[in-house]
Amino acid sequence: MTGTALAALGAAAAVLLAAGFALGRVTAGRGAGSGPDLGTPVERATFHTLYTASLAAPPLRAGLTEDTARRAARRLRSLLGTQALCLTDRETVLAWDGIGADHHRERVMHRVGDVLESGRSQSVRTGCDDAECPLRWAVIAPLTGEEGVLGTLVAYGTGESAVLVRAATEVARWVSVQLELAELDRSRTRLIEAEIRALRAQISPHFIFNSLAAIASFVRTDPERARELLLEFADFTRYSFRRHGDFTHLADELRCIEQYLALAGARFGERLKVTLQIAPEVLPVAMPFLCLQPLVENAVKHGLEDTGRTCRISLSAQDAGSEAVVTIEDDGIGMDPAELRRILAREADRPSGIGLSNVDERLRQVYGDAHGLVIETGVGAGMKITVRIPKYRAGVHKNAGAT
Repeated sequence: MTGTALAALGAAAAVLLAAGFALGRVTAGRGAGSGPDLGTPVERATFHTLYTASLAAPPLRAGLTEDTARRAARRLRSLLGTQALCLTDRETVLAWDGIGADHHRERVMHRVGDVLESGRSQSVRTGCDDAECPLRWAVIAPLTGEEGVLGTLVAYGTGESAVLVRAATEVARWVSVQLELAELDRSRTRLIEAEIRALRAQISPHFIFNSLAAIASFVRTDPERARELLLEFADFTRYSFRRHGDFTHLADELRCIEQYLALAGARFGERLKVTLQIAPEVLPVAMPFLCLQPLVENAVKHGLEDTGRTCRISLSAQDAGSEAVVTIEDDGIGMDPAELRRILAREADRPSGIGLSNVDERLRQVYGDAHGLVIETGVGAGMKITVRIPKYRAGVHKNAGAT
């Protein structure tokens, strides 16, 4: 996680505690003597505040849109205990929850203009002409992001209240943190997509040329094998260059590897020896797309392309409780561990190392630093790569539309 994300999470916790404490002081007297004993009235109100905020957070983590604002507004109004609340972007009212929408909603954008420009909260009279309407004051607080003020939170009350001003401002800051985290998620997604494009750029010119050359060599001598290899090539490229989905199943990734090895075998013949050991129970495990094939390609390259001898590659995928453990081992030329460290840190001027550093970085982004590549190697000693994939991780699942 980046320093910005950590700072944002810290700010979110501080904001929630401040808002919870402020609202707890106001509502403490209301809950005394009722319900199970969960602590003092202030503590009970604070716990309720944190719980309500946790329900509002998921929609906001998707960004500020009409749909997310609508789903969050009711929770935010409950959090503040106001008669009405609305969320806006810089152009329009995205959502209204509570009373008074029939005659207050159309006036909102006129009143929030100063806050959108200054980025400072305001408490203003509503100027309502309806004698029966209780909405007499509004607190307008800015919602901010990396690009400045994104919109506003407007909380309505019956009268001017310093507590409501403070609470609405703190809640707006908390909403802003969720919006910043949403932007971080989108940035991470764009980074992952860029990394996958980099892998595809590496695969396409070198591998496609050699595969087609190998297929062509069988057209006259063994047309049936040429046909089978051409189908394997079509399936491999279709999977590798698909447009949808950040994640896939281990079974699909292993099928991609099988196709890659079939094409590599057509090129290198008896020089390539492959051993597979796959536990069926790990096949449905979800994992980042195109994370294993580059590791196998690395083994083939350093075991065969850089030498003139036979290379043995073994691939295993085993069940290890809460994880699937995949190992890829070759008896090729290996690598200087110091050079490997430079490649993983992206400090080496070695284009062929992009696969290792790319996969290592994406695994760390998805699962955390504890799940980066574990690589054992030495000059002339081959290479063994271990990948530990958690079986269950929030947000990691194959996109139903991905093919």
